[in-house]
Amino acid sequence: MRALILEGGRIRLADAPTPDRPGECLIRVKAAGICGTDLELVKGYADFSGIPGHEFVGVVERAGQPGDSHWIGRRVVGDINIGCGACLQCHAGVKEHCEDRRVLGIRKHHGAFAEYLTLPSCNLHRVPDAVDDHAAVFVEPIAAACRVLEQASLGPGTSAAVMGDGRMGLLVAQVLAAAGAPVVLFAKHDQRLALARAMGLQARRSPDAALAAGDRFDVVVEATGAADGLARALALVRPRGTVVLKSTVHDPAAIATWPIVVDEITVIGSRCGPFEPALDLLARGAVKVDSLVTCVAGLEDFERAFREAATGLKAVFAVS
Repeated sequence: MRALILEGGRIRLADAPTPDRPGECLIRVKAAGICGTDLELVKGYADFSGIPGHEFVGVVERAGQPGDSHWIGRRVVGDINIGCGACLQCHAGVKEHCEDRRVLGIRKHHGAFAEYLTLPSCNLHRVPDAVDDHAAVFVEPIAAACRVLEQASLGPGTSAAVMGDGRMGLLVAQVLAAAGAPVVLFAKHDQRLALARAMGLQARRSPDAALAAGDRFDVVVEATGAADGLARALALVRPRGTVVLKSTVHDPAAIATWPIVVDEITVIGSRCGPFEPALDLLARGAVKVDSLVTCVAGLEDFERAFREAATGLKAVFAVS
């Protein structure tokens, strides 16, 4: 099969063996999206070598277990974490924190920038007919955005801000707004500011470091993708507020920690989330993603796709 191989910080298109993991379903990839984590992998994040890519939609072509035959022919997306199934974390239902986990396209498991991938059937979710392939590649990041709703209290009187006008920032702001939270998206670029407002979001220019007390928020979601994102989020949150970190940044960040102590700030790391609410939001049109796709390319055009992902919004590989 054709696949993109990441080795030593360089990506190349090559022929690779079709994956064949015992007990896992074989999935023909239809489309796959490049996200910020993939860009960080190229810089050395997670020290990954192999086939990257974890945002995908595909069709199951071969069952992994005798009881999996009903998946054959179905269009699916998939949870990216594959737990060992035996540890305390897996038994507690949080396989994303299994110490021996594999992570699609990120850790010990080849990913979606290829014609085929494998996943256990327990990781699969059927894609509704109302959700097309390009929209379906957003299910994984929308699920990650939904995770914020599980971690932070966002009642009617809670003020929330999202920092970052990239892919994740625009998705998180839409998810919070769909949940009824009063949310402000802080955008850096004129085009993204206009795009956010066209989505029906309340959007403002990114704030300066010095803020009036009235500009501070109970919950701040940091999705800038920048090493200084946490420091900027701490300047925006109210005392006893909550900062939720969504960026995975390879570069180290130096911050002053005393404001966290003095203002009693809660800092939450936020990663993967629930797929079913994400699929429902897409199927209902509560989260809009069509305008986020700025590049569609074949695997052979990967250099252009990665350039677009680094400077634009969502680059999508049309694989099959």
